[in-house]
Amino acid sequence: MTELYPGGAPARPTPHEVRTHAFPPRRDGVDPDQVRRFQAVVADELTDLHQRVRELSQENERLRRAVRDWRTVHARECQPPNSGPW
Repeated sequence: MTELYPGGAPARPTPHEVRTHAFPPRRDGVDPDQVRRFQAVVADELTDLHQRVRELSQENERLRRAVRDWRTVHARECQPPNSGPW
């Protein structure tokens, strides 16, 4: 998770990184079971979000192709505008 996006933003954590991240021990400590449950919830949400991003990217590409194809067909069928002074 030390890699950076262009512009210096920190890399997004993967679900696996969230699930397996180890926290250093503290004097007061934390409940390790609570930490693991929280990590599982966050990792599951990341998994769902990653899947949704993939689905939306595929839908976006499908729509781009459809618009490109429509423009190609439409351009062939349309007559050029009149050659007036407009």
